[in-house]
Amino acid sequence: MTGKVAGQISQVLIPSDIVVQHAGSIGYFSVGAGYELFKNKRGTLDFHYGHVPEGKGGSLHILSAKFAYRPFEVKVNEHVSVYPFNPGAFVSYHFGKAFDFYWDKSQYEDGYYWWSSAIRPHLSVSNEVKLTGQKLLRSLRVKAMTIYSEFNTNELYLVSFYQNPGDLALTDIIKIGLGVRLKF
Repeated sequence: MTGKVAGQISQVLIPSDIVVQHAGSIGYFSVGAGYELFKNKRGTLDFHYGHVPEGKGGSLHILSAKFAYRPFEVKVNEHVSVYPFNPGAFVSYHFGKAFDFYWDKSQYEDGYYWWSSAIRPHLSVSNEVKLTGQKLLRSLRVKAMTIYSEFNTNELYLVSFYQNPGDLALTDIIKIGLGVRLKF
């Protein structure tokens, strides 16, 4: 492998972003690494580790892989952009003894529980404000800082909502996360 090829491979593997998020189905707090996708840099792929402390409903440990696309950009000025509607999807994996891919077939007949207790696929919509070129950011060697909110639900919530009309409100199945993305 030539030095040029090795350099290109390492550039692809090194994340461009650090992401910190509060709540939003991936932990009370989570940290992650992110990658920009596509030539127009409108897509992101993030990998997070999240934790829910014992006192907040845990102790839970969660890994997630998240994809989002930013189809619309509203430039406020040369240093501020708003992305008002970013559809996305992600998968979260809860690990530990209480979570499994399949239900115990000796205890439950096949198909009784159709979902995995460990894996949750999610649909999401986010919005974000991106700040660039600020003196403080440059002094920290940060190219951009993004503040975002994300609304999501998972397949189990959606099925429960549609199978039980009137019993669940949208506020019961929509979860909200708030986060900060630093681009280096």
